[in-house]
Order: sequence, then C-alpha cells, then structure tokens
Amino acid sequence: MIPKTLAVNAACDATELVAKLRAEHNFSQMDPAKHAAKAHSGLNLATGSIQNCIEAGVIEPAMSKAKSIAFATEAAITILRIDDRITIQAKEEQHPGR
Repeated sequence: MIPKTLAVNAACDATELVAKLRAEHNFSQMDPAKHAAKAHSGLNLATGSIQNCIEAGVIEPAMSKAKSIAFATEAAITILRIDDRITIQAKEEQHPGR
C-alpha cells in the first residue's frame, strides 16, 4: 500500500511500478543466491523506476522503527492512565421544593 500511495503522489504509473517492484522482490525470494541484490529493490520516484536502495544510500534503520513503537506505546499508556484518573461526578439530585 505504501509504495502505491507514494507512486500516485509522485504522479507516476503506480500500477506498473508496484508490479515491477513485486516482481523484483519475488525473484529475490525464489532464488536468493542468484537474485540477492533484488531483495533491496525500491522505488525511485524521481525517475519513475526501480532501484537498489542500498546502492542508492536509502536505508531505513530498524532503530528508528523501534523508537517510534516505544514512543507510541508510552503515549498510549499515558493516555490510559489519564483516562483512569478522570472521574465523572454524579449530578446532584434536583429537589422540586428548592
């Protein structure tokens, strides 16, 4: 879904690019020894083609993903703690004589 969205936003032919990218990844999984470099294939949206992201210097470290998940978890826990502390006071009963 992400490569398709990126290709559409870059005004490229998303269907063709995503199909090519899936083919590259499929080759790398079917014969890892022969097509090892294809495992690192990604989209080059400036040229509208498939490229080897490692050779191009496009690397997404796992550490940033781990930190993002940790921060999101911490934020969710904080929200749940705040939610537990908020209590709704019951409305006082209205007396018709007052």
